[in-house]
Amino acid sequence: MTTSEALADGPSDQAARAAAEAVWPQTLVGAGVLLTGLALAFGAISISSVAGYGGVGPNFLPWLVSIMLTVCGAWIIWEARSGGFRELDAPSGAVRAYWPGFVWVSAGLLLNAALLTTIGFILSCTLCFLLAVQGLRRASGQPSGAARTWVMDIVTGLLISAPVFWMFTQFLAINLPGLTSTGWF
Repeated sequence: MTTSEALADGPSDQAARAAAEAVWPQTLVGAGVLLTGLALAFGAISISSVAGYGGVGPNFLPWLVSIMLTVCGAWIIWEARSGGFRELDAPSGAVRAYWPGFVWVSAGLLLNAALLTTIGFILSCTLCFLLAVQGLRRASGQPSGAARTWVMDIVTGLLISAPVFWMFTQFLAINLPGLTSTGWF
């Protein structure tokens, strides 16, 4: 298409063309969600349905999730094939991925998994939070190198992970790795 043809097209023509180009990627996403739901349903077949506490068996949640994924996948495919997502916002953010931010977040997740049993739930989750927030700050262009920012992120991570740890260990009696055997840290 030449520049003069592009100028002759109105905004509605360009929007229609962009929507038509997006149909196949949207259909593929819907097919992926649908296939994930069907695969989960196939796996849920092998889970026992014997009712446990409260009359709900262990296969209830996998079946619920698989049904919802299958319905959502079929709905996404229908939406894509019947004209695409009509209310889709224009893409925001950078044109390319910010790989250093991805590395920060990935390091946080991997270190959390690696150090969970060594330094305990609270400290490993705080470290995960700290590194993930640093990566997200850098990706959005916010200042992140100041010592005050690091301290605030550590404190915030502790204020999030400690109550979660205590709720699971003290109130729900679910064992999570801690630094001490008291169950409070």
